[in-house]
Amino acid sequence: MRTLFANGTIVTADGSYRADVLVEGETIVQIGAGLAASVTADEVIDAGGKYVIPGGIDAHTHMKLPFGGTYAKDDFETGTRAAAFGGTTTIVDFAVQSKGETLHQGLDKWFALAEGMAVADYGFHMIMSDVTDASLPEMDQLVDEGVPDFKLFTAYPGVFYSPDDHIFRALKQTAKNGGLILMHAENGPVIDVLAADQVAKGVTDPIGHGLARDSRMEGEATNRVIRMAEVAGAPVYFVHMSAKEALKALVEARGRGAMAWAETCPQYLYLTLDDLGHGFEGAKFVCSPPLRTPDHAVELWNALKRDDIALVGTDHCPFDFHGQKEMGRGDFRKIPNGLPGVEERVDLMHQAVADGKLSKERWVEVVSTAPAKMFGMYPRKGAIAVGSDADIVVYDPARTHVLSAKTHHMDVDYSCYEGMTVRGGSDIVMSRGSVIVRNGEFTGRKGAGKFIKRSRATFPRIS
Repeated sequence: MRTLFANGTIVTADGSYRADVLVEGETIVQIGAGLAASVTADEVIDAGGKYVIPGGIDAHTHMKLPFGGTYAKDDFETGTRAAAFGGTTTIVDFAVQSKGETLHQGLDKWFALAEGMAVADYGFHMIMSDVTDASLPEMDQLVDEGVPDFKLFTAYPGVFYSPDDHIFRALKQTAKNGGLILMHAENGPVIDVLAADQVAKGVTDPIGHGLARDSRMEGEATNRVIRMAEVAGAPVYFVHMSAKEALKALVEARGRGAMAWAETCPQYLYLTLDDLGHGFEGAKFVCSPPLRTPDHAVELWNALKRDDIALVGTDHCPFDFHGQKEMGRGDFRKIPNGLPGVEERVDLMHQAVADGKLSKERWVEVVSTAPAKMFGMYPRKGAIAVGSDADIVVYDPARTHVLSAKTHHMDVDYSCYEGMTVRGGSDIVMSRGSVIVRNGEFTGRKGAGKFIKRSRATFPRIS
């Protein structure tokens, strides 16, 4: 099967230009001006007036994650299908090692969840809940098997929390094996005390979640982990950075040459602490770290523009408001933490282009190219280049549409961005040479997605 994308503007992290793209099988085989006159194709897709971009890569998702006595609603079929509607053709999900398990036992469970289900490609990070003399050398094996990064937590005591010595030992191991530690950085033990204080004062609604998870506790944990990484001689990456105090620690560390990177998420750029403050309706917006006051978003936008924050993931972890979030009525500590967003990320970040906050090239970088580089997939993914996977999106920068639970494809009963009008949308979405979304209709196939064996990171630049 040969497909020609004609008359479009190719947008990459490095620049934009008019050219045609020829796909053969699963791969981009030729790029050039006026190819329609010189090549034959089974299908010609007219991209006139639109962008041709590499498929989005969401490097932070949680499909079917167990949390607080329930599970995230989206599975690998519904989640990757929703991602595709939003222009994302690859996800990297988090497999979970439970206490007492080997890393491979946890990883095998996630392979079972994804195989035969995903409609687009996927990889795995490894949540490491048990740092032991046995699991440390097992990290080396996973790096070689294409799962080269490991998430640890300074949050959630009794569940995922790792003490400092465990984190430091894992950092030392990745310094040797070329892997990468991903950190959820909040001071969980202190936050638990602050949360109990809120409840003791009678604050049981979702706003208590935001008040208890003080932004300074994210800043403290971020600085602490960076210092440990510097001593270990290891790189470190911070997931879902939300707080200006954490950002300050990151920028200062990068300024002295520390190998430290971070992502943020759309919710920290577009939503605020006020969204938690509408009685129990605020449960729809409970995630960790929590939504912050608007001054934090200003700093995050600036950091994203200047590349102190490398990329944007979603932390997609959807729970229905009815029946799941409601588990926390009367005690915000029991509300399942997580928001939907895998379908909306590319469009929300393009809105930043429409608003003049990001260039279109930086947009492509933060939603596709930087994740591919950070997580060992570039240039197979994240690029419009000869030899790259034909993960291609024809994107209409002028189309407007309204975000709503009535029209989204995520398996969750609400949208965090209900009623928000965004500019831009994906018309054609191709995954490894097959069109899986065409003008709002799903044309893909359950189980077509493949596991992506990732290499060690080729880190984005430190500017």
